[in-house]
Amino acid sequence: MTAPQQLYDDGMIQLDREALTLRRYHFPSGTSKVIPLRDIRGYRAESLDLLHRFRLWGSSDLRRWLPLDVQRPLKRTLITLDVPGHRWRPAFTPADPDRFIAKLDEALA
Repeated sequence: MTAPQQLYDDGMIQLDREALTLRRYHFPSGTSKVIPLRDIRGYRAESLDLLHRFRLWGSSDLRRWLPLDVQRPLKRTLITLDVPGHRWRPAFTPADPDRFIAKLDEALA
């Protein structure tokens, strides 16, 4: 069995044809969260605001959970996933948001 083709990988976020992997997601272990694409109902992309820009790990608004990312203050776009059945909505900041969004749209189509 071969691994699914990678569509995007910036070291923190990996997207392939089967799943989205958020590295350093769980606190305090830093283990990854793997979200099957079939579980993602949609997403929201927005400019990274001050509330989330300096949150390196965890939640600032008690709705979203952000994986550890020490480069987040330098990034510009926050992606929040709609994944039913989870208390926290996974949210993250891709290094190349335009490319990531294009590949996510392709994978979810």
